[in-house]
Amino acid sequence: MSDSDRKRMKTVFGLCDADGDGYLSREDLKTAVMMMFGYKPSAAETDLLMGPERHICLQRFVTLAAGKLADDDPYLKTRQIFNAFDVHRRGFLRLEDFRAAFGRVAPRLPDRTVVEVFCHTDQNSDGHISFKDFDAVISYGRANS
Repeated sequence: MSDSDRKRMKTVFGLCDADGDGYLSREDLKTAVMMMFGYKPSAAETDLLMGPERHICLQRFVTLAAGKLADDDPYLKTRQIFNAFDVHRRGFLRLEDFRAAFGRVAPRLPDRTVVEVFCHTDQNSDGHISFKDFDAVISYGRANS
């Protein structure tokens, strides 16, 4: 875990500690997860994070958040997305794979845009997108967002 991650966790903890007592309540924890990871945890996930405790201290929050950050490995996420697009398990994507995937996640996206994205991602213009091509584009997007 980087120093910036640790600093961000401490900042989020401080912002979410509504009563300033050095602990997060159940509701505070939900807000902290939303701020750190961009989603509201389910009741079951909140129960799992809280455990038997009624409140969570900073150290426990940092431990939980660090574990969650480790689970968010960008390479693994990119691999999962690629595999979801590669429904035929060929190890590469064709234009029809791209069309089908974008048709599921962004059905109103014009076909012209899907083709442009495919052509941009297909770095050697062979009509196939390898995982290496896909990862390069995703990594570029991550670095420039």
